[in-house]
Amino acid sequence: MWWKHSLGVIASCTILTLGILLNPFQAVADSLNWGFQRGVQEKQAQAGSAFDVLLKKYGAYYKGSPDEKTLYLTFDNGYENGHTEPILDTLKKEEVPATFFLTGHYLDSATDLVKRMINDGHEIGNHSYGHPNMANLSEARMKEEWEKFDQLLAEKTDQKKTSFVRPPEGVFSEKLLAYGNELGYRHMFWSVAFVDWHADRPQGKEYAYNHLMKQLHPGAIILMHTVSPDNAAALPDFIRDAKEKGYTFSSLDELVNKDSGVPLTFH
Repeated sequence: MWWKHSLGVIASCTILTLGILLNPFQAVADSLNWGFQRGVQEKQAQAGSAFDVLLKKYGAYYKGSPDEKTLYLTFDNGYENGHTEPILDTLKKEEVPATFFLTGHYLDSATDLVKRMINDGHEIGNHSYGHPNMANLSEARMKEEWEKFDQLLAEKTDQKKTSFVRPPEGVFSEKLLAYGNELGYRHMFWSVAFVDWHADRPQGKEYAYNHLMKQLHPGAIILMHTVSPDNAAALPDFIRDAKEKGYTFSSLDELVNKDSGVPLTFH
């Protein structure tokens, strides 16, 4: 199943990051798996200098400013499992924006929820049409995956095009980042994540809540999967308690617009 690998890189994030630091020039030429050292005690997650340089070169992000207690909620949706509506209810009640990275299957099978996301003011991100390994594709196939998604989105909703893309399973390459820029897309990775994609193995509200709070840090781009009942249950308490710790929630669009230090290579 496509979702089972999407955060597998987290378990080996330290090894991956060290490998890139030792030989960054070889790493950026090959297929890469996104990974990082988790943040602890409200210190930012670290992906390593090679990833930092590479992402900045192409205007990509995995976190915001370390000096601002701002959080960015993102959700990956490949199929609907009955938990997106309560997540949307919570976001609306708490007046918190989010970005939903969707696949073509989700657009087709959960169109009403996609329309609600847009009507509620949330951003739609492009998780590719068919959820392939994007780093292994030709430029023509990369373009097809992104643009086929956008075409379907335009058919189903009033939104014509996405600005933010996220590679399936966190697998990417420098070529993917560069070509995405050429087509007007900016890659968005993440700095907070945990194993939450096993829809048939819920571990309870506290499991999701504890992971979110332990990894909490300024500028965090948080990745969750909507198939998990744990996330839907934990989200109200997480938002409340993060606010009590002085955090605010913002959108990826606002993060990009206020960050003049990152090149907008495709604008």
